[in-house]
Amino acid sequence: MRIGMLTGGGDCPGLNAVIRAVVTKGVQVHGHEFVGFRDGWKGPLEGLTRPLGLADVAGILDHGGTILGSSRTNPYSINGGLDRIRTNIQNAGIDALIAIGGEDTLGVAKKLTDDGLGVVGVPKTIDNDLSATDYTFGFDTAVMIATESIDRVRTTAESHHRALVVEVMGRHAGWIALHSGIAGGANVILVPEREFDVEQVAGWVRTCFDRGVAPIVVTAEGALPIGGAESLKTDSLDAFGHSRLGGIANWLADEIEKRTGIETRSVVLGHLQRGGGPTAFDRVLSTRFGLHAVDAVHDKDFGMMVALHGTDIVRVPLAEATGTLKTVPPERMSEVEVFFG
Repeated sequence: MRIGMLTGGGDCPGLNAVIRAVVTKGVQVHGHEFVGFRDGWKGPLEGLTRPLGLADVAGILDHGGTILGSSRTNPYSINGGLDRIRTNIQNAGIDALIAIGGEDTLGVAKKLTDDGLGVVGVPKTIDNDLSATDYTFGFDTAVMIATESIDRVRTTAESHHRALVVEVMGRHAGWIALHSGIAGGANVILVPEREFDVEQVAGWVRTCFDRGVAPIVVTAEGALPIGGAESLKTDSLDAFGHSRLGGIANWLADEIEKRTGIETRSVVLGHLQRGGGPTAFDRVLSTRFGLHAVDAVHDKDFGMMVALHGTDIVRVPLAEATGTLKTVPPERMSEVEVFFG
């Protein structure tokens, strides 16, 4: 078989490890040939390809980013997008596709499968918000980076007797905020799944300060105050119709300082969380996903995604993976509230 592969959406530590595993096993065990589509769904849409052989994937296990490039291109928002993909795949002699990405990338993979193309998905998102898999690769790396950052800002907050608001990624799901907040000993954790009371947050900050603790508030980028669902959004939309968020950390730091009189600064970690090499956990998970994804293609088990269930890699329908987001349940937040304030 001649198999195309692409990486879509935001870059993520572990992408290159998946590519390496797919190509290595696909060539050496199954005898398949691989073609890399560049820049996500823009690749098959515009016929952008690159060679993808054993020499091309040697030594990339620990490299961050993706050697294939990425984008947030949505072929279904472009007139004639499906027909262009069909033509370019046929011209390249491609028998099947492996799509590595998150909700949007795999949503396109699901539609292409419904439209008769052979696609297998690999789950990728640092937000860990894809259903049907216990963990996605990149999440562990993002949490480790965020935790280290929280540890570092705490020492400067203590030195200057300040409060600090640390903003981490998480548009609709607060998994990074929850895990890094727990690991970093945050005094308040805010997630998109539950709107927060600004006055209550200010009260927790006062309580910390009164007992000599420099308060650390960890917030997901998608967390919103009660009744403020629209106040922090911008008018800009990406190719999949998502609003770009306006910066909760800066707003919240100003509010805390106004309400408490405590000097409060904000730190937005942003793309630091998705840059650089993957952790050992993510290298292993990415590798296992790649090994099982190429097996699924070899079996022509299309319309499926590889997933982690417990310690096993299994196959689940793409529809199951992209139907609903995996969000932080209320009980997970309730169990950590004992540390707030």
